[in-house]
Amino acid sequence: MKTVMSLIVATAFTLIHPTVSAADEKKETKKVCIDQKDKDGKVIKDKDGKVKQTCKDVVVHKKLEGTEVPGQKK
Repeated sequence: MKTVMSLIVATAFTLIHPTVSAADEKKETKKVCIDQKDKDGKVIKDKDGKVKQTCKDVVVHKKLEGTEVPGQKK
């Protein structure tokens, strides 16, 4: 009985596993940096005189091409 149950669980895991791993695809990312500013809107510089920046990794989405819908204004 235990072997039958373990066989069922193993089969279910192998059927579900590929769908889980397909959802974890690596997405294309791009690093975006923005200059830091103080309350007055002036750019903040560090000791060396370089502009301080905050950088984030942003996911790049693929643009899909479509056709125009007739009867709509642009």
